[in-house]
Amino acid sequence: MAKNFRLSATEIKPLVGGYGSCIATDRIVVEGYPVRFMYREAPDNEIDSGWRFMSGYEDDEYMSDPDNLGIYDVNTIANYDPGIIAFLDAKEGSAFEKTPESERFLEIVGWSLPDEPE
Repeated sequence: MAKNFRLSATEIKPLVGGYGSCIATDRIVVEGYPVRFMYREAPDNEIDSGWRFMSGYEDDEYMSDPDNLGIYDVNTIANYDPGIIAFLDAKEGSAFEKTPESERFLEIVGWSLPDEPE
């Protein structure tokens, strides 16, 4: 099934370049929720930035369905939420969130990737 993206291709402007690809959820690119959680892991390949973007309203069931995720250029997600731009040079293992009390990203100290299910 084709996705009906919140922004059209003509609305995507060059805000950042050279970061490569990322994974983002449909809550952001289809439903229009802002990015409220982002983390950077080791890239999967040479074009992957390692960045993963979520709205914070995705549960485990939602995240386990690959149809709810997509691979995008980081610039595309920056167009959905320019607030991510200031953090794009953060090192692997970094994670940031916007809490309900704040509209600014705050670093999550001591965060680590959850273990992969076996």
